[in-house]
Amino acid sequence: MKSITKHIPNAITCLNIVAGCLACVLALFGEYLFSAYLILLAGVFDFFDGFAARLFKAYSPMGKELDSLADMVSFGVAPGFILYAFLSQNIGIYWALSAFAIPVFSALRLAKFNIDERQTTSFLGLPTPPNAIFWAFLVLAITTDFTLLSDSQILLAKIISVVLIPIFSFLLVSELPMFSLKVKNLKWKENKLRFVFLILSVTLVIFFKLLAFPLIILLYIILSSLNWVYQRIYVKSSKEI
Repeated sequence: MKSITKHIPNAITCLNIVAGCLACVLALFGEYLFSAYLILLAGVFDFFDGFAARLFKAYSPMGKELDSLADMVSFGVAPGFILYAFLSQNIGIYWALSAFAIPVFSALRLAKFNIDERQTTSFLGLPTPPNAIFWAFLVLAITTDFTLLSDSQILLAKIISVVLIPIFSFLLVSELPMFSLKVKNLKWKENKLRFVFLILSVTLVIFFKLLAFPLIILLYIILSSLNWVYQRIYVKSSKEI
């Protein structure tokens, strides 16, 4: 039985890879809805492979490396393909190629994470899953929720997307502390930042539907930045006093 269960986490990780590959293929056919949902599905597999590894005590160096490779496909290459497919229409191939900065910096992010022992309870820089969700659902919202946009407005949205690419690429490899959603208990005092984030996220979903997902990622970045400023200024000052 043990010989079977030890392979379950890696099998789930492989499903993550399959979801990412399908997201890439569907993106090239303009199926942004299914591509975005497949990235979410890859996120579910990414969570459960770690859960299964803890449940069956099936940790292995191979599993760790496989997980990073799967994340590179689903949260690096797939959003790059989605954005490339979106930008390649009416904006020019050279501008569209800028979308592949996403997989490049995602690879740098994942390589950095694997050798950085500081990122155990929180993150330094934007993790690849929220970055992928931001781009997948931003494109989906523009092409689905805003179907009445004129050609000039769509072009503006694409230009803004191109401007955002280097910003998010920088966030992936930055030293900005980002809070984790993992909780050890349900006490308000120890988890108030997480609870505020979850409450505001639900509110955004209710009012903004598909656009809520990129807005939630922006909210995550803003709250993490404010928390970093608070820790550096207020908490540090309190300790010095």
